[in-house]
Amino acid sequence: MTAAFLKVIKGSSAGQVLALSGETVILGRHPSSQIVLDNASVSRQHAQIIEEHGVFLVEDLRSRNGTQVNRQPIRGKTELRDGDEIKVCDYAFTFMRKVTGPATPVSQRSSRIVLEDGYETLDDDAESEPEIEESEKSVENSSVLTSISAGSSAQGLRLNVRPEAKLRAILEISLALGKVVALSDMLPVILKSLFKIFPQADSGFLLLKESKTGKLRLRCSHSRRSETDDVPISQTVVQQAMESGKAILSADVCGDRRFQHSESLIDMQLRSLMCTPLMDTSGTAMGVLQVSTFDVTQPFNSDDLDVLVSVGAQAGLAVENGAMHETLIKQREFDREMQIAAQVQLSFLPSAPPKMPGYEFADHYAAAQSIGGDYFDFIHLPDGRIALIIGDVAGKGIPAALLMARLHASIRYHLFNALSANGALNSLNFEMASSEMGYRFITLSIAILDPSRHEIQLASAGHLPPIVRRGNEAELIGHRQSGLPLGVMADQKYESLAIQLAPGNSIIFYTDGVTEAMNSRSELFAKERVRKVIEDGPESVVELIPSLIDAIDSFSENLPQRDDICVIAVRRTGE
Repeated sequence: MTAAFLKVIKGSSAGQVLALSGETVILGRHPSSQIVLDNASVSRQHAQIIEEHGVFLVEDLRSRNGTQVNRQPIRGKTELRDGDEIKVCDYAFTFMRKVTGPATPVSQRSSRIVLEDGYETLDDDAESEPEIEESEKSVENSSVLTSISAGSSAQGLRLNVRPEAKLRAILEISLALGKVVALSDMLPVILKSLFKIFPQADSGFLLLKESKTGKLRLRCSHSRRSETDDVPISQTVVQQAMESGKAILSADVCGDRRFQHSESLIDMQLRSLMCTPLMDTSGTAMGVLQVSTFDVTQPFNSDDLDVLVSVGAQAGLAVENGAMHETLIKQREFDREMQIAAQVQLSFLPSAPPKMPGYEFADHYAAAQSIGGDYFDFIHLPDGRIALIIGDVAGKGIPAALLMARLHASIRYHLFNALSANGALNSLNFEMASSEMGYRFITLSIAILDPSRHEIQLASAGHLPPIVRRGNEAELIGHRQSGLPLGVMADQKYESLAIQLAPGNSIIFYTDGVTEAMNSRSELFAKERVRKVIEDGPESVVELIPSLIDAIDSFSENLPQRDDICVIAVRRTGE
């Protein structure tokens, strides 16, 4: 890497030497810049210095006020030579190829370098002259001393104003916040620390914006004069601070022209107040912090406001981290509850396939989320028959899982009463249609195996047709006999289909998570692929189902599972 340096010759850090060690170094007002120029006239991304094959070039990034090299405005990329002077608004640098003293490294991955200058931070579409409040132009006729952008202080602490007070305040807040993590514990610590920093403060409060409603809500308050900590709150001051993103200082509230129409402020009889917005890392106001006093002999001043803004920057970061911590805790609690729900749901499913002389059974279940809406079961009937159940509740997640739990309880009742596949579907459908399930429905297949007759009685409520394999041939059956999904029409009558199983014959049931598995080209696995895999697969269903799942995984290229997958099968072994 070719060495190059920038020496600051004009600005608050004059004399500092910066070592350019990256391929691209951005100069601008935005915090993401490698060299942050904290001045209103500097654009967010003002200029960049690029190294190309040992040659360094400077390029203006369409900034508002332009970039100069040797006092000449540049257009496009301009090659830098040793000793060239680069000027960015009120900042000036000397480009150097060699230095003898220490230098601060600047690269794409290094910590940003903040070169601070001035109070105001304006948007890029602002004028090059810093904006001055009307009240600041005539201080002698107004009680307003100043207003400071809360965002600029968050980018870097200005230590040119009461540095010992500011550092003491930051240390006070940092030590206090180091002992708490929860947001509810953190906010009173922040507020009460301000009363140590500002001994003239009589009351204060902290408001935060609710994430769902966007409304400001009082989170904590404190008063030296009231045991109940009831404090006066004016929406006029709060809204102005939130909307402008600037901290507000009023030495005499009653005489402040900005608030002369606010009757609530006049009734509060406040003498002096400071209010700063709490900004998050994206520069959005998420609340306000305000302190006020009734003592006319000890009004707040501009130095106090500067300290409050610095404390507010620290507090804003702490509040944002605290909110993230609470969100993380809630997410962990939710994940833990979902794990428990998944265990409960799995308890509804058979722990192992049934065992019956002359037959083998197999199953596979995988939810797309922690809990799902697919359902299967093997139910032994009193007369020695066994019912194979497979269903799919519309949708995924918690609502589908709740309906699946209900289905698990209801289907046993109707099976033991009807003792036939279509009779159980008829009564189960009437129950589901009569209840309020919203717009959800359930597809379901019931196959009752009679081992003495080697026959399956099949009835389907809109479920995918099963596949019967006989030797080297596999076919989909039951299209015509299938009725509407459960819960659509209460008077729906379902038909049944008898299927004979010769030795070696098998029947496979599946849900749409199998047929709708998708690859990176948005192609579906589809029923024909399912049929072909079953036709060419192993004879034993214990081996056949895993080969089908492997085929699905290979087809979908290990992309995330889009829907619940459930497969059950039975084969007559002939033994």
